[in-house]
Amino acid sequence: MWRRWLTVTGALPGALGAQLQADSRLSTADFSVLVQLSEAEGERYRIAELADALQWERSRLSHQLTRMEKRGLVRREECTHDGRGAFAVLTDEGRDRLVQAAPGHARLVRGIFFDDIPAEDLDAFERVLTRLDERIAAAAAPASD
Repeated sequence: MWRRWLTVTGALPGALGAQLQADSRLSTADFSVLVQLSEAEGERYRIAELADALQWERSRLSHQLTRMEKRGLVRREECTHDGRGAFAVLTDEGRDRLVQAAPGHARLVRGIFFDDIPAEDLDAFERVLTRLDERIAAAAAPASD
């Protein structure tokens, strides 16, 4: 079962990435950032908080934002009341590309995860994922004395 998990989770990003590239010329990383920004208040996120939301290292996010800025998908804005902080902001181009990508992405996710899978199997899978999430969080938590 472990090897099957590795195979499935290894193949999933490639399938999602191929769809995103074909439909909107976005990478899965681009899409992840754009989704977070589109759902944030004012379509903006403090960069440190965005890194946390994505569960990425800040340096990874910084490099990703630089690439996305060059393509006009996002822009950075300084925080006026905290000179140390900055915001990542969704641009019109980023929003347009996200809207372009979303229908095909949703269709593919539905096709992979939901279509033709009985509700009881999906419920069981949800329970397993919840337990795994809890165990991962516990394993990552610092040990208390």
